[in-house]
Amino acid sequence: MDLDKLDRNELLKLRKDVDKALDSLEARRRADARKAAENVALEHGFDLSDLVGDDRKSRKPTQKNPPKYRNPEDPTQTWTGRGRQPGWVKKALENGQSLDDFKI
Repeated sequence: MDLDKLDRNELLKLRKDVDKALDSLEARRRADARKAAENVALEHGFDLSDLVGDDRKSRKPTQKNPPKYRNPEDPTQTWTGRGRQPGWVKKALENGQSLDDFKI
């Protein structure tokens, strides 16, 4: 295939097709490797998830930090007290208010 003879649209389509084929190949190779690992684990009397752990089971659910402060002018605006201060908090502090004024 002579790439120099293809126009831009044809080259973009070719790149899209190649990316799709590479993704498909990787998925098949990954599935084959998993199957081979499962077979070896079974030969030794184990389930693969017993040996490597099942990430879906072992992951702890992430917890969001609950908001500690609320904007009295717009109750939909809240802040956990972590990270950068929102604009409404900065303005209030500049105007002499305290964070305690906004505690939930």
